[in-house]
Amino acid sequence: MNSDLIVCGVLFLLFVVMGGFLLAGRGAWLIAGYNTMPKKERKRYDERALCRFMGWLMLYCAACMLVMGADSLWPGRGLWLAATIWLVIGAIGAVIYANTGGRFLKENARKRP
Repeated sequence: MNSDLIVCGVLFLLFVVMGGFLLAGRGAWLIAGYNTMPKKERKRYDERALCRFMGWLMLYCAACMLVMGADSLWPGRGLWLAATIWLVIGAIGAVIYANTGGRFLKENARKRP
């Protein structure tokens, strides 16, 4: 068995488990930055929406890891490169999406004109 396949398989399982915790709404402690905020600041955010977004992002990363692992089974098809590009684009898109528009602020914490 190829070591790349093992590493990608372990990362796939890790991302799926973390995504499950986050989608269930129980994984807010996994979100870096959110779990270190003071409680007063945390109350401004919709924890459930933030957890669901991060959960879907983890499942997206898991799918990329699955494609990377498939490159070990079928080498020379460019799957590793494609999955890496998808992963980078997804990460950049997630950062832009999460940091624009105040999507995860509670309604009463949003600034209204």
